[in-house]
Amino acid sequence: MNSTFKKLLCRFLAVALITLPFQTGQASMIGTDQVNAAATVQADRNLVSNYLSRSQTVNEFQALGLDTQTALDRVAAMTDEEVGSLAGQINAVPAGGDGLVALILVVFFIWYFAFRR
Repeated sequence: MNSTFKKLLCRFLAVALITLPFQTGQASMIGTDQVNAAATVQADRNLVSNYLSRSQTVNEFQALGLDTQTALDRVAAMTDEEVGSLAGQINAVPAGGDGLVALILVVFFIWYFAFRR
């Protein structure tokens, strides 16, 4: 009886291994547009949050009777498109832009120190 049970169990397991799939998930490549979109959204949120945390902006909020934390909470509740639009408007203002010259200098120094050998 014990031998019969083992044979039956082995046959069942063999059939189960043949018919059932080993994996149900599927790996695939992630496009660079998806990765860049996520990084861009986070950079836009950081830009808006940093702009709202500046002392001049905080003073303006206080003069208008608004709380800075409330503004930050509202930015956190905004959609990605709204934050992107707001970050674009901040970058369009000459005083709020992050500066192309500074970016070029940073890239130059990274290149210089990385390939100096």
